[in-house]
Amino acid sequence: MAKNNERNLNVTIKNNDEDKDAIVLSLSTIIKQLKRFLVLWLVVAIIAGILVFSLSAIKTFSKVSPAKALVSFSYSGIEKGLDPAGRKFDINSMKNPLVIERTLTKMGLDLEKVEAIRENITFDSKIPQDAYERLTTYKSVMESASNGNLAAAQSMLDVTWYPTQFTVYFDFGKAGFDRTEGVEFLNTMLKCYSDVFYEQYGYNESLGAAVKVVDYENYDYSQQIDLFRNSLRTVRNYIASLSNDDNTAFRSSVTGYSFKDLSEYAKTVYSIDLDRISSYISVNNVTKDKDAAIAYYEYRIENLNRDKDEYAERLASIDSSISQYQKDNITVYGDNVNSESTVHSDQYDLLFRQKTSVQSSLAQVKQDIKFYESRRDALKENKNSSKANIEKVEADIKSLDEKVSKIVELTEQTADDYYENVQFAHAYNILVPASRSVAAGIKEAVSDSMKVIVVVEALLFVIYLCVAFASALSLDSKKRAKAVMASGDDDDAEEVELDEIADIIEEEADKAKNASQKNANKNKKK
Repeated sequence: MAKNNERNLNVTIKNNDEDKDAIVLSLSTIIKQLKRFLVLWLVVAIIAGILVFSLSAIKTFSKVSPAKALVSFSYSGIEKGLDPAGRKFDINSMKNPLVIERTLTKMGLDLEKVEAIRENITFDSKIPQDAYERLTTYKSVMESASNGNLAAAQSMLDVTWYPTQFTVYFDFGKAGFDRTEGVEFLNTMLKCYSDVFYEQYGYNESLGAAVKVVDYENYDYSQQIDLFRNSLRTVRNYIASLSNDDNTAFRSSVTGYSFKDLSEYAKTVYSIDLDRISSYISVNNVTKDKDAAIAYYEYRIENLNRDKDEYAERLASIDSSISQYQKDNITVYGDNVNSESTVHSDQYDLLFRQKTSVQSSLAQVKQDIKFYESRRDALKENKNSSKANIEKVEADIKSLDEKVSKIVELTEQTADDYYENVQFAHAYNILVPASRSVAAGIKEAVSDSMKVIVVVEALLFVIYLCVAFASALSLDSKKRAKAVMASGDDDDAEEVELDEIADIIEEEADKAKNASQKNANKNKKK
């Protein structure tokens, strides 16, 4: 009976108190807030970038830093610190007064600025790559030396290096230039130095002046021939030296001539035109003053005899030096075999070159002595020439002058073309010209401000993300609070319902208790 009268009630209550402290953030809310602040972030980022760049540009254009350029030299001998003529190379030759004066003249500026400009041009050299390589090969060199290679050991001591690249600085502010004019001057000066470089080491302008016979009419006819003869010899020797240096069979695109062509041209004029006029003068006794001409020949013969004696003595001295010269010996010790050999000597080779040159000069002097003696003797035996002979000689000499001038001009143009495009094609190069223009200043300002701009923009982006995140968090928190407030009435109703259920449970429990007591009393009575 008791079991049948028992009633069971199961109540499940959901407690939301555990979620009261949890933070809930919606991804969609974050995205909405990012979109909301996107335009503002972009505007602030652009303004910040412009401000940083403007400050950098003001700093760049307010400072008067020197303009700079990079030049290089590449020819045989520069690696030993020599110029193309074999002398010691000095980079300060780039700012010699001749170069600066040419630059100022080309730009139409006052030549009084020469010294101020020279004082504010400086140079900085760069170590060539092969110097680094030599400094890092000590280990292998020492190993070779320990195996008996003495030359390798000696090479280890040779750590001298000579620069081939130079940075040229021009402090234009101190020299009295503004930025644009200073940069223009530096670049123009580097180009003018290129012209001077080829003039100095290529075709020699002084040579051109020497071979051109000027005012030859002031001399007697035989002396005029001597002037042209010396000029043609000088040109032929110069062409021969160019031809010996040329291993490319060079033919000028300017003149169309090769060195062989010019040599044959000069040889023809020398052996045909010059000799023809000279023989005509000698045979016909063409002279402006016979006695003066004979005295001139006597003087020339006397001088040439002195030169002959000097060359003979010099030749004998060189022969004696060669015969007594002893080359240095070097002994290389190996494991079982020792070898001995002579060391190459530049001095010994120089003696032979000097001997060849002196022999050539001595032979030329002997020929000239015989030539002038024959002229002198012919002039003494013949009578004065006629007016027709004089007119013919003057016309022939005028034609000869035109031919010699043409040879000199062609030689000059061909030599310039050869040196600039073959021999010294890359001897002097402007690797990086000066670029301190407005555009270069803007580029430098961008470069200088780039790091700062990146940092500022990154900071603004982080702030943008933080603001969007905080705004999304605040918005979701407000929504959650409103939801909690809206659900407050439902919680109260739930509490009332629970109280009612508790009362019902308590009432049912009392009823069950009373029924149980009644049943117990009945049993006792029975």
